[in-house]
Amino acid sequence: MASAVDQLPDRSPVVPAPPVPWAGLAWFGALLIAAYFPVLRHLVEQWSTDEDVSHGFFVPLVAGFIVWQRREQILAMDYKPAWWGLGVMAWAALQGYAGMLGAELFLQRTSFLIALLGLLLVVGGTRLVRVLAFPLLLLPFIIPIPAVLYNQITFPLQLFASQVAEFTLGLMGIPVLRDGNVLELASQKLSVVEACSGIRSLLSLSFLSLVYAYFFDKKLWMRWVLLATTIPVAILANSGRVTITGVLSEIDPDLAQGFFHSVEGFIIFAIALIMLGGLHALINRFAKTRFTNTHTPEAPVV
Repeated sequence: MASAVDQLPDRSPVVPAPPVPWAGLAWFGALLIAAYFPVLRHLVEQWSTDEDVSHGFFVPLVAGFIVWQRREQILAMDYKPAWWGLGVMAWAALQGYAGMLGAELFLQRTSFLIALLGLLLVVGGTRLVRVLAFPLLLLPFIIPIPAVLYNQITFPLQLFASQVAEFTLGLMGIPVLRDGNVLELASQKLSVVEACSGIRSLLSLSFLSLVYAYFFDKKLWMRWVLLATTIPVAILANSGRVTITGVLSEIDPDLAQGFFHSVEGFIIFAIALIMLGGLHALINRFAKTRFTNTHTPEAPVV
């Protein structure tokens, strides 16, 4: 007669999760922060003073939250260091040194991200980098655009916004004369400066589009589609802001400056977010309709 023990089903042994190399992560992470502390301190100071990159405070928080969501996958991972990551870290060191010699902040700041990538490769290998690919993709948003590229982008945006405002105000019967990026109205002169170019909303909206797609849509391609749509949405929204400023200045010149101008910017940015959500819904509906029409079985022939 079989015993009760013999009748129990076979159970596979429980495989313990591989240990996480906390010591290596802490040691190399502390060295990385110490080496780049002056660069990171200056970067945080710029976040607090430059409104174009004020979203930089939220980027590490969002990236860290996404990493926390994937903690079970990270803890259960079999860590196999990729030693070629040392070469990536050496490249980051050389780039940072070149940026320091040339007083180029963009090179120094991006070298920190490259060094972080090399650290993850050395400690956890390519599998860890693949798991952390999306939060790592968000981190470049903490770095301001280099001045050379910034100047090449902002001025055409200023001209476009002023041209759209001139055309729209003319359709509304408001007399306006444009001279480059300056709008001459009956009440006052409006200058579309760099702060009104739309680059600020473009950067913030690009970051939010990726985060929005991550949390509200599981399709990977949707993240890139929404990121691409932020460019026309941000440009059109900023052009609308300049137009509204011109209309308000005709009502009361004080409405086109100071507190009211700042509130107007927040409202336009909220409208841009709503437009982004509406485009997301339209793209999903179009994709669903096309998928349904493509995979609809043919009716049987009687």
